[in-house]
Amino acid sequence: MIIAESLTKRYGTTTAVDNVSFQARPHRITGFLGPNGSGKSTTMRMLLGLSTPTSGRARILGVPFTDIPNPGRHVGVLLDASAQHRGRTGRETLAIAAQLMGLDAVSVDRALERTGLTPKEAKRRVGGYSLGMRQRLGIAQALLGEPAVLILDEPANGLDPSGIRWMRDLLRSFADDGGTVLLSSHLLSEIEHLADDFVIMGAGRVVASGTRDELLTGESALEDLFFHATSGTSREGDAR
Repeated sequence: MIIAESLTKRYGTTTAVDNVSFQARPHRITGFLGPNGSGKSTTMRMLLGLSTPTSGRARILGVPFTDIPNPGRHVGVLLDASAQHRGRTGRETLAIAAQLMGLDAVSVDRALERTGLTPKEAKRRVGGYSLGMRQRLGIAQALLGEPAVLILDEPANGLDPSGIRWMRDLLRSFADDGGTVLLSSHLLSEIEHLADDFVIMGAGRVVASGTRDELLTGESALEDLFFHATSGTSREGDAR
């Protein structure tokens, strides 16, 4: 379970995130949607304790992320696949993370197999990876500790159509097994058929939220969501 309560982040006179509240529940995939610059990344950084809220609070599995012991064993995170060390191999990247979490080498093999990175690819240096391969490696690292929660920022970037289908199947299986998934994207097409619940951001605010059935009905529903996300106004009856 992920709970955001009235999260607000100001930088001087600029409000990047304004009173954002939502929940992401177990057994469900929550799509965190909005155009670039809508406040999604700042909100996710506050969820993970990487940025201190001006006001409000966030809890993951009932406590602030920074209070979770050995957090990688409980919460898998992918914020920026391009941040991986380019001089290390894929296997080395996962092996170091496994050591920090107190995991054995078997967990590395399992994560590589789960994300479709072959032994040959795992021996290559990350600097030679395509963006799609780096995304797979980032997801492998997020899954390494067998967490109960996944928080993924734009994980489909760089994936080809078969990779996107693989990612959707992986996340669906994770949620069906009881996991909580918060999946950020600026493209509705990537997650509209995958997410169970949606939180739509615009101009730093939640402009709409609800289940797929509540939000994706009617001929103009999708266009409305993007319009209100871009304008930052709440659609009557949807924001909550």
